[in-house]
Amino acid sequence: MSENLLSDGLPRCGWVNQDPLYISYHDNEWGVPEYDDRALFEKLVLDGFQAGLSWITILRKRENFRRAFDGFDPHTIARYRSKKLAALMNDAGIVRNRLKIEGAVHSARAWLTVMEEGPGFSNLLWNFVDGTPRVNRLRITAQVPAETELSRSMSKELARRGFKFVGPTIVYAFMQAVGIVNDHLLSCHRHPGFRVQQSPRARSPSSDRNRQRSD
Repeated sequence: MSENLLSDGLPRCGWVNQDPLYISYHDNEWGVPEYDDRALFEKLVLDGFQAGLSWITILRKRENFRRAFDGFDPHTIARYRSKKLAALMNDAGIVRNRLKIEGAVHSARAWLTVMEEGPGFSNLLWNFVDGTPRVNRLRITAQVPAETELSRSMSKELARRGFKFVGPTIVYAFMQAVGIVNDHLLSCHRHPGFRVQQSPRARSPSSDRNRQRSD
């Protein structure tokens, strides 16, 4: 699907549905470069919880996750013990998967090590692209890859450092979410080149009249 026109008339990526929560996420978060160490940790953990599920499921539970996981503070999560893990397994507001919950604890401890011993979590991730987002020029959803050589390299490095649920597919979804790669379709109004390549029907009548007068 190359263009997805919703009720407001703005073209978006084909995976966006009419859910206002999904529209807001697509328009304001997905693909926006994120450099904050803690925010990046939160998004990586949530993408791990998404494995086998749809993203909208996680998005609808995100506030519950934030409450249950102490605002995704890695210092706090790293100290979770059996009593807290049991409480999380009984929390119907989140995804109750023991391996994923324990994985979040392991990832928090790995995050602390990266922060304390260098290079810092944000630097670790963004160094893979020299600090600059990779903007792709994809025309249809079918061209969006599930994983890439870059995500495989990042996945390997994160796993080596002790992070969990960081397979190359999960990592690529994470890279898209935090703007390390920008996979908005060329026809989407959130793609950086959208205004340059707008179709004639997307122009306003006044702009067409002005162009005719200049001719």
